[in-house]
Amino acid sequence: MKIDRLIAILTTLLQKDKVTAAYLAEKFEVSERTILRDIDTLNRAGIPIITTQGSGGGIAVSDNYKIDKTLLSSEDLQSILSGLRGLDSISDTNKYKLLIDKLSADTSDTLNIDSHIIIDLSMWDKSAFADKIHLIKNAIENRMKISFRYFSPNGESERVIEPYHIVFQWSSWYVWGYCINRGDYRMFKLSRMTELECTNEHCENRTVPEYTCDKLRHTKGEIKSIVKFDDSVKWRIIDEFGADFLKYNENGEIEITFTWSDVPSFYRYILTFGDMAEIISPPEYRREFLELLKKIQKNYKI
Repeated sequence: MKIDRLIAILTTLLQKDKVTAAYLAEKFEVSERTILRDIDTLNRAGIPIITTQGSGGGIAVSDNYKIDKTLLSSEDLQSILSGLRGLDSISDTNKYKLLIDKLSADTSDTLNIDSHIIIDLSMWDKSAFADKIHLIKNAIENRMKISFRYFSPNGESERVIEPYHIVFQWSSWYVWGYCINRGDYRMFKLSRMTELECTNEHCENRTVPEYTCDKLRHTKGEIKSIVKFDDSVKWRIIDEFGADFLKYNENGEIEITFTWSDVPSFYRYILTFGDMAEIISPPEYRREFLELLKKIQKNYKI
């Protein structure tokens, strides 16, 4: 948007003694003629910008024009910039880059733009996720429903939802909204969605509950089981549940009581540990899991 570019140009001019039209044109990916029109617009808005010709010439803000830049500390700006860089990692537009430029144009010692915190939210297929996020974001802003085909452990289904939030948690991207098919609020993983479209149907006027992150989604389930783990996978338990989740039996072995949403997904999770995990109780889970292993073994008969 032009207003974004105007603010970014002004911010650049406030932080630098003098720049050329060619520099600004390259920076904001527009023509020099467009930059000159922008400068004229800023002048008409009452901002005294001086343009000089010839060798050593350029564009600069009058020395008498000052803006108080003490509203944000350098630490505040660093935090904001780190978050914006994270958003920029999944964006296929220059929207966040322009906003970063507005805030990080300062080259003085008060703001070191080489942040020590790097946030990369992109996935291996960045373009696909950027397109999905862009479509969902527009649907949320315009209060439109979206439709898609969804793949879950329970099979494939066609869904229509009213999207309310794009969420990044549990190391993945999700959309949270009201599912028309289920008549309730649901979370959908973007990587499992295909054929995503905006339906051009407006969302209903409803009272939307506050979204809350259920960090312990697998510790409030319907089933309970005790599992013993080899010490070699301790890192994974800590990585997925935190160090406080680790428990040990009298022999010093890792032995954890799990609660889970359902038995099939629990078995699938335990399988990811290979022979580094053993279900201890209840006995019926041990028997069922053994039968599952026997079925798997049949697929590998030589």
